[in-house]
Order: sequence, then structure tokens, then C-alpha cells
Amino acid sequence: MGTASTNSTKPAMRDSLIAAAFQLFLERGYEQTTVDDIVTLAGVGRRSFFRYFPSKEDVVFPDHEQSLADMTEFLAASADTDDPLVRICDATRLVMRMYAENPTFSVQRYRLTREVTGLRTYELSVVWRYEKTLGDYLRTRWADRRDGTLRANVVAASVVAAHNHALRHWLRSGGEGDPLAEVDRALDLVRSTWCGEPVEGGAGSAAEDAEDVVVVITKRSTPMWRVVREVESSLGES
Repeated sequence: MGTASTNSTKPAMRDSLIAAAFQLFLERGYEQTTVDDIVTLAGVGRRSFFRYFPSKEDVVFPDHEQSLADMTEFLAASADTDDPLVRICDATRLVMRMYAENPTFSVQRYRLTREVTGLRTYELSVVWRYEKTLGDYLRTRWADRRDGTLRANVVAASVVAAHNHALRHWLRSGGEGDPLAEVDRALDLVRSTWCGEPVEGGAGSAAEDAEDVVVVITKRSTPMWRVVREVESSLGES
């Protein structure tokens, strides 16, 4: 019973630290707020803070580690018969659902990261980890394709670009509307671009179709960043 009682207090203490941190960030600014300020407002010691968050930056992104773990687990549970592209799109929706669970917090964090360069850099490193997780899965599924590695890298980047386009649009609106519908529209474009057929038809032999390979070959001389930029441009990114 002692262990259960201790465990039950952990989420409450963690949430208190997050709430205190964001209250101070909004009142004083991120750079002007110290860890000591946060723990004082939360009524706990410094050791309690670092038990949950390795750094001040981590308190701004408290949910991404679990989100990455959920995505990894979801992809690992994929069956050989699953369409890899459909699977990674479904995995990406898990991330959007995480943001949608707390719109107020998500919007506050978005505005904070726009103001603090260091947080933006941190956020980009998190985005890279999502992209790598998707790419690792695709490289495994497409290991027998001649263009498997290139295709995996570009498709993973395209899916992340589509998700981020929908996420930013929702956050800029102040969290209004349905973010899941937004991301579905963006991911539908990626699926139609890379599948070359209705998703309901499954992967089938079309995944190995020569015409599909030609599409990739025509872009072989183009830097990968430009291919991804073209996808972002089609989604309305500048």
C-alpha cells in the first residue's frame, strides 16, 4: 500500500511542476524563469524536479517521450500484411491525438517555442526522432526493394511534413476546429502521392510495380530536401 500511495502522487507532482513552470513562463518569460523559481512555486525541492525532468527544456515537452514510445510500440505491433504507408499514417495520428488532448497547453507551448530559439531547436530534435522512428520502420518493411532506403527516408519525411503542416495550422488558430480532420486531409495527400492507388486496395503487387519505381528514379538526381520541400509546398507551406 505504501508503494501504491507513492506512485499515485507522482503524476500529481509532475503535473504541478508543469503547471508551475508554464505559469512562470507566461508571467516572466522562459529565459527569466529558473528551476528554483519553478520548484518554489510548486512547493517541492530541486531533486523532485530533476526526478521528472532532466532540464528546464524538458518541462516544456513533457509528453513526447511517452508519445515516441507509443508510436514505436504501435509500429512494432504491425503485421506483415499491413500496408506500411497506412501504418505510419496511423502512427502519426497518435501524435496529433496527444496534442489534441490538451489544446490550451498545446497552444501555449507553440507560442512559447515561437519566441525562444533554444526551444525551437529542441523541438526540431524531437521532430527528427519521430521521423527516424517512421523511417526505421519503413526501411525494415521495404528492405527487399532496390529503392527501399531512399523511399523510406523520403516517405517518412513527407508524412512528418504533412503532420506538422496540419498541426501548425491548428495551433495558429488557437486550437480551434478538429485537428484530427486536419491531419487526415494532409496525410491523404501523402498517401495518394506515394501509393499511386486507392488505399483500400492494400499494398499488393502495386508496391513493386515498375511504374512506381520510375517515379522514384525520376527524382534520384534531386536532393532529398528538395523532394520533401515539394511535398510541403503542395500542402501550402511557404
